[in-house]
Order: sequence, then structure tokens, then C-alpha cells
Amino acid sequence: MVTIHVSVAECLRAMGAGLMSLVLVLVVGACASEAPKGPSDPTADQVRSHADRAFEKLKQEERGRAAQPPMP
Repeated sequence: MVTIHVSVAECLRAMGAGLMSLVLVLVVGACASEAPKGPSDPTADQVRSHADRAFEKLKQEERGRAAQPPMP
């Protein structure tokens, strides 16, 4: 009959070593991953479209101001 005699200190030491190994693997994995990419540059057509919409909105606001009588 084989008896296994493991002290609490040895068990805690093994668990601590396992936990530290896990943390090390996670840190190395996080540092090795690619950095997130930012948004891509808008195309000329997108810029033109946004500018046209903004200009139309400004023209509508200007027409709305011209239609209102001046306040005393």
C-alpha cells in the first residue's frame, strides 16, 4: 500500500507556482496580440457627401431665420 504524504505548505507552493505560471502566460499573450486598428480614413466621396449635407443644413437654417420676423 502506497501512502502519499503531502504537507499543506507543499500544496500551497504548487498552487502558487501554477497561478504564477498562468499569470505569466496571460501577460505574454496580451503583449503579443496586435494593437487595435483605428478607423480608416474617409474617402473623398464620403468627405464630399458629409460636406454637402452640412451645407444643405446650414442653408435650411438660414432660410428659417430669414422667414422669421425680427424680434422687437
